[in-house]
Amino acid sequence: MKAVSLEDVLAAEAPELRERVKVRAAQLVAEEMTLREFRKRLALTQVQVADELGIGQDSMSRIERRDDMLISTLRRTLEAMGGSLSLVATLPDHGRVELTGLGEFCVGD
Repeated sequence: MKAVSLEDVLAAEAPELRERVKVRAAQLVAEEMTLREFRKRLALTQVQVADELGIGQDSMSRIERRDDMLISTLRRTLEAMGGSLSLVATLPDHGRVELTGLGEFCVGD
């Protein structure tokens, strides 16, 4: 049996299907992004985001390198870039549930 590439399979499909595959692939790539990639996609520098957060560029660099952080830190960082954070849990037999009230910034915290 001859191996067939994905490009060959897609070339044989209707243009509408090829476009749907292309759009879904872009969505999947966008779903997997680091904070650094998110910032760069928005054409922002570490200095710009750090200024918005009221921290130094060195602190912003450390935030981007973390593999674990407080939800409130992640939320504030994304908001400083003009984004927002939604937390979704997937539960057996219940589907996807959006979690609310986590990582909210409160005065006095």
